[in-house]
Amino acid sequence: MPTELLFRQDAYLKETSARVEAVNERGGVILDRTVFYATGGGQPGDAGKLVRADGSEIAIGTAIYDPDDKSRVIHVPLAGQLEGQGAPQAGETVTVVLDWERRLKRMRIHTALHLLSVVLSYPVTGGAIGEGDGRLDFDIPEGGLDKAEIAETLNALIARNAAVTQSWITDEELDANPGLVKTMSVKPPRGSGRVRLVAIGDIDLQPCGGTHVRNTAEIGLVAVTDIEKKGKQNRRVRIALA
Repeated sequence: MPTELLFRQDAYLKETSARVEAVNERGGVILDRTVFYATGGGQPGDAGKLVRADGSEIAIGTAIYDPDDKSRVIHVPLAGQLEGQGAPQAGETVTVVLDWERRLKRMRIHTALHLLSVVLSYPVTGGAIGEGDGRLDFDIPEGGLDKAEIAETLNALIARNAAVTQSWITDEELDANPGLVKTMSVKPPRGSGRVRLVAIGDIDLQPCGGTHVRNTAEIGLVAVTDIEKKGKQNRRVRIALA
């Protein structure tokens, strides 16, 4: 049974009750629904905890998609978490609690990276989201990039207080509009027959399965911390929450 991905509809949902569907041989817990983002698209899996009916807790270090069934999310406990109390049983009800402070930083950076792809309108060859920082790699011809200039333009977009909204299109509609996809190495999540589009006001529109803030005002000031040359035409631009 697929895991219901509650963060796709509400990235601000911090906890939920859920039913244990299965526990794999490594202690990974599969639930019927979750608020945890699973690793993908350059965004790390969420951390947090599962609270059992007796009040005991299982600390979760990350979430990943089940390699045997990509529709299911595995909640991976930190080492030693199941010693003494044992693994949850199928059918058990737990409360899934997100490490919200960590998630919010990732949401702010992820949204800022969408805006960075507007400031630098070149094909994106890669990207990653960290704890309050992130980077995009661009296929850029030879030429200087100015950190201060990029930061000024990026922060001007953030200051527009643009709403961040989502909508859905079919796989076929996306195929008919390939220009929506900016990333060359990371493809938008497919498989359900529809793809989520994330719009930032009238500034940006692109398919994305990650988590974002509701308004660019929530990002705050951003600094461009480094620009690296990663090959003849590849430039890595790093940003961080100021």
